[in-house]
Amino acid sequence: MSEEVRRSRSGTMVDEIYLVLRERIIDGSFAPGQRLSQEHLAKELQVSRTPLREAFQRLERDGLLNISANRGMHVSSLNNSDTEQLYALRLLVEPPTLTALLDRITDQDIAQMLEALDAMSRYTERTREFQEAHRRFHDVALDHYPSAISELTHSLHAKIYRHQRAYLSRPRVPEDFLYADKLLLNAIRQRDGAMVHQVLEFHLIDAALGLILDLNPDHCFDPLLLTLRGIGINLESDAQGRIPRPAVLRWERSDTASMPALATYNLLYEPAFHGG
Repeated sequence: MSEEVRRSRSGTMVDEIYLVLRERIIDGSFAPGQRLSQEHLAKELQVSRTPLREAFQRLERDGLLNISANRGMHVSSLNNSDTEQLYALRLLVEPPTLTALLDRITDQDIAQMLEALDAMSRYTERTREFQEAHRRFHDVALDHYPSAISELTHSLHAKIYRHQRAYLSRPRVPEDFLYADKLLLNAIRQRDGAMVHQVLEFHLIDAALGLILDLNPDHCFDPLLLTLRGIGINLESDAQGRIPRPAVLRWERSDTASMPALATYNLLYEPAFHGG
């Protein structure tokens, strides 16, 4: 077994191979569209083909690999249309679920979230470490989700993870993420369901716009805008679905909180724009 696999996190052989290959895809060592050779990787990592195939299948489920009988295995490309739909689904699932299970969040959970926030504060200039701390922060609540919803949400996160890594390397982005997560944790500690719901929506919309518009500033949005209309949120856009930066955001439903003004590179919310 190669030293790279031996040094990976504890778990089964498949877990170890999966984590090594996943990190290579996320950090760009394997470029989008690159063809992977099962024979070459088995030899390089000094592993048999059976666990390697299982790791490939997991990477395919994460949306990181495309596998076909005729073309072999290729690293998936970053796709704005897919990312937009993934965030639309997250907006439908995560804010209402987290709000509904606030009473299940324990003091120990809050302590773990604080620990993750501290790590995020230390690693604002170290993208991989910051992203891992950000993942740990949100996974605390995710562990309380009903199993089917948790499985779906983990899958959505996994498919976005590589795209998110590239976006987090941009200046100011970690600070925007950190500020939103601090507001979210404060709302969780106060058991303020309306604020939790609203801050998490803002955070998800901000991240979606950042990831997508960094790749294509002229992207024409559709699924995200459709979802936002369905949940009572108005986001500035033109007739073709193009969104400026920063875009003005307002809530048009009545069950919202007294959220403070928020401004990121992507979004602008002022209480004066509140529609509820």
